[in-house]
Amino acid sequence: MKKFNLFKEIITANTDELKKAIDSQKTFAINIYGEILTEPYSEGDILIYSGIPDKDVEIEKAFGPKYQIVVSDDRVLIKAFSNWQELIAINTPLASYDDTTADGVAEFSNKDLEEIGWNITEFNVTYRELVEVLEEKADGIILCIEQEEPYQFSGFGFLSNNEQAKDILFKYCQEIVKDKLANDDDFEKSNLEDDEEEAAIFFKAL
Repeated sequence: MKKFNLFKEIITANTDELKKAIDSQKTFAINIYGEILTEPYSEGDILIYSGIPDKDVEIEKAFGPKYQIVVSDDRVLIKAFSNWQELIAINTPLASYDDTTADGVAEFSNKDLEEIGWNITEFNVTYRELVEVLEEKADGIILCIEQEEPYQFSGFGFLSNNEQAKDILFKYCQEIVKDKLANDDDFEKSNLEDDEEEAAIFFKAL
């Protein structure tokens, strides 16, 4: 997965398209590619704005004080990191997972990925570990604000292909379960609890 760090990125939208959307006075969104989207938004849409801007002021001020906007002929350049708290609310229902809280990732929005995550916890594997595997091996975007000094991170994961992600996670977890059943005394096959046995069967390790 690739990071899209709002502290560093500038989103570019088309001036005419943006003016048309503002003049409509209907709710619309702008995604990280500068595209104008209308409701309903879809899972996987990555938004840096959603709302109805003020059409009675110039574009630079229409989106409010938390957006830095420069109009350059046919392009509108947008920096959105100052509006991060509002973007959390907008993107939470669209993201594959939420990593914006101090508690870290607690679940996946996709049912199949969540079933994997739920079952592998029986073998002491955390969602954080699963997310690190996805961020290394799967296709997708991490929408985040990340600073190095002092270090700060908050973000969302948007997977491009849930089937690919499911395959990656299942194989990763299956190997862990097989290894623990073979080598970890805490998971001796004859002493497995019911939930552990069900999880092992789920991962086709028994």
